Amino acid sequence: MNSGDVQKKARSVKEASAVLYNCSSKKKNVLLKAIAAELRRQVPAILEANNKDLTRARSAGLSSVLIERLALSGKRIDQMIAGVGDIVELPDPVGEIMEKVKRPNGLVIEKIRVPLGAVGIIYESRPNVTIDASALCLKSGNAVLLRGGSEAINTNRTLVNVIKSALKKAGLPKGCVEFIGTTERSAVLEMVKQEEHLDVLIPRGSQKMINYIRAHSTVPVIAHGEGNCHVYVDGRADLAVAEEIVFNAKVQRPSVCNAAEKLLVHEAIAPEFLPRVVRRLRSAGVEIRGDKKTSAMIENIVPASEADWFKEYLDLIIAIRVVKDIQEAIVHINRYGSHHSDAIVTKNKKHGERFLQEVDSASVYVNASTRFTDGYEFGLGAEIGISTQKLHARGPMGLKELTSVKYIVHGTGQVRK
Repeated sequence: MNSGDVQKKARSVKEASAVLYNCSSKKKNVLLKAIAAELRRQVPAILEANNKDLTRARSAGLSSVLIERLALSGKRIDQMIAGVGDIVELPDPVGEIMEKVKRPNGLVIEKIRVPLGAVGIIYESRPNVTIDASALCLKSGNAVLLRGGSEAINTNRTLVNVIKSALKKAGLPKGCVEFIGTTERSAVLEMVKQEEHLDVLIPRGSQKMINYIRAHSTVPVIAHGEGNCHVYVDGRADLAVAEEIVFNAKVQRPSVCNAAEKLLVHEAIAPEFLPRVVRRLRSAGVEIRGDKKTSAMIENIVPASEADWFKEYLDLIIAIRVVKDIQEAIVHINRYGSHHSDAIVTKNKKHGERFLQEVDSASVYVNASTRFTDGYEFGLGAEIGISTQKLHARGPMGLKELTSVKYIVHGTGQVRK
């Protein structure tokens, strides 16, 4: 695929976005239902394509973590279908009146939600993003240009064909969803230069990939940041609750961005808590890394380097640090964390409130696992990504985060003096 092909697809998306901009909620929901039905009809073809990608990934020596992200099953496709159904049931944000004021001169000014327009999404590994992102964009009135990872090329191509079949049945332009079907990296560089046709770019993947796109893009970027997430077990924590939260946050699905990568433990309860939680984590195959205080209490752990405190593992690895108080825990998280999701386990209400106030992350928890930072779990139906930046959107991005605003002004002949 040459640069002209990428530009052609971006232009197609831009043209289709004008149609979707004024598309009724009813018609958008009919389209989403058609996508769900087509997904169910084409399960065998989707699994066949995914098996090709998995075979190629194993031959290339991809890690078990990446293969787990890539793999689809009948159950995962059912979850994708259910996710589309959930989006159908959500209120359409387009046209929502956010504010309405009447000025002294008689002007009536309304601030309403409108689609962003033409959205570009660059992502890696997880083919369910193809469906989630497309469904969210379409429901919020946006056309979308997709560029998935090379490891999922066959699966993504099949899923986009499913969507295009539904678009045709719904009588909407095929450019509502376009796909850059090449593994050539040059296509990414061309895509991020399409400021004439794309209104916003959303990258999802490794920090290296996101940094590259930020450095080269001429299109505004909303970054889905990495998840160097923390759990802090306070000196006044219920240790049984803490153990369950830490285990869930690390082990339930270690390959995703809301999994815990670091454990901070108050020094007062560390001698009692660390042996039990490390025993539990090791039973699930978790590699333990730690600071000097942790090493003094637990045998056979890997000394944590300075780089460890910054690292997102996306694997069965956790680094542990013993801290003297909540202040040290908060300072550590704000310095080393990625501002994604962080949690405190405590029975001290004041400590919980302080943690919520002072930790500068998109999602902050008291007595709950970081694994809940997810569009579905937050009631958004699905998510386009989890933004760790502060402009426009932060945290899980659902339908409302895929809209901008327009001011509607009603007058009766007023002129400015």
